[in-house]
Amino acid sequence: MKFLPYEPKQAWLLPPSVEDVLGKDHVCFFIDRVVERLDLSAFSAGYREEGQRPYAPALMVKVWLYAYCLQMTGSRRLEQRIREDLPLRYLAGGQVPDHWTLNDFRRRHGRALNDLFLQVVEVARDMGLGSLGHVAIDSTRVQANASRRRTETEKELRQRLAATRRAIRRWQRQCNAANPDEAPGASVPGEYQQQLEEQVAARREKLRKLRKLGARQLSATDPDSRFLRQSGGGFVLGYTVDLAVSDDHLIVGQRTTQAVSDSASLRPMVERVEDTCGERPAMVSADSGFFSVENLRHLERQGIDAYVPDAHLCGQWQQHRPPLKSTPKVAAHRRLRAKLRTPLGRARYQRRQALVEPVFGVLKEQRGMRRLRLRGLSKARTEVTWYCLAFNLTRMWRSRRQSQI
Repeated sequence: MKFLPYEPKQAWLLPPSVEDVLGKDHVCFFIDRVVERLDLSAFSAGYREEGQRPYAPALMVKVWLYAYCLQMTGSRRLEQRIREDLPLRYLAGGQVPDHWTLNDFRRRHGRALNDLFLQVVEVARDMGLGSLGHVAIDSTRVQANASRRRTETEKELRQRLAATRRAIRRWQRQCNAANPDEAPGASVPGEYQQQLEEQVAARREKLRKLRKLGARQLSATDPDSRFLRQSGGGFVLGYTVDLAVSDDHLIVGQRTTQAVSDSASLRPMVERVEDTCGERPAMVSADSGFFSVENLRHLERQGIDAYVPDAHLCGQWQQHRPPLKSTPKVAAHRRLRAKLRTPLGRARYQRRQALVEPVFGVLKEQRGMRRLRLRGLSKARTEVTWYCLAFNLTRMWRSRRQSQI
C-alpha cells in the first residue's frame, strides 16, 4: 500500500495563504474586512504615548469579535486559542497577546464599543439589513458573576460599619497610649487604620447603593446586580438585557439595566433605536410587560404604530376567554384593543415572537450569554455589547448580500 508522505516536523505545516485552508467565505475574513472599514480612533484615544507599546486596537477588536462568535468568552482560553487556532492566528497577525492584556482591553473601552456598535449597524443597513418596518422589543434576565449566598442586608451592613468604626477608635486609643507625649490624633495613621478606613468607605457606598436601588439585600461579590424575577418562575441574581430586533433579525438597539420591570424600558428602547439607525421605527411590538398608558400616548405622538397589549388582553388570549366587557377609559388604550382584536393586528403582534425570541435563543444557548463574566453594571453593559456585535456580524455574514463587503 502506498501512502501519502507524512512529515510532521517539516518547516511549513500550512501553505503560505490562509485562504487555501479556510476558504474565502470564512467568517474570520468577513470580520477582518468589516473592522478595517470602521473608525477605531475612539479606542486609540484611550492610550498614552508613555510606556510599553500596546497592541493595535484593530487586532484586539477582531480577535474578541471572533471569540464571541464561537462562545469563547474567557481570556485565558482565548490566549491559548490564538496560539493554536488558524483563524485567530490570522486575525492576530502572528502576535500573541497575554490574557491580562486581552481582558483589560475587553472591559476598559465601554464608550468606544458603543460607537463601534453604531458603526456596525450602519454597515449592515448599507448592505440592506436592519429594516425598521417592524421592530420587536423584549427583555431577558442574565445571571451575574456573583453568588446568591453571599449577600448583605442593610441591617448587616450597619452592624459591620459600626464594628469597623469601633475598631478604628480602639486602634486610636492604643496609639495614644503608646505615645502619651503626642497630641491625640497627631500620629500618622498606620496601614491597619488605613485598611479600616477603606472598609468604612466601601460599606458606606454599599448602603448608599442599597437605598438607591430600593432592594432588601445586596450581593457581596457584585453589588450592582439585583434579584430579578424570571418569566418561568423564581429569581436570578443578575441584570436585565433589553433588545430591539428588526424585521430581518438584526439587533438595532440594546441596553443593560438593573430594572425589575419592563414598563419603563419601552420609551428608552425606541429612542435607542432612533439614535442607532437615525430614524424611527414604523411599527413596534412588545409583550404585556412593556404596557402602560403613557407608553401608548408617547408612541402615538411619535407616529409609531404600537402593538403592546395589556395584561388583561393577553390573559384573554391565553385562556381562550370571551372578549372583555370592560372598556378602557383612555382613548389610546381603546384604540389599541380594537386594533389587536382584528386578525391583522393579532398577526402583527404574534410576529414579535418570531423576531426577538430566536435572537435571545442564539445569544443564550449558542453564545453562552446566560451568565456574564465581568462584574459591575458598566462592565456588564460592555460585555453585552460584545455579544450583540458578534451576533450582528454573523447575521451579516450569513446574509446573501455579503458580497458588498
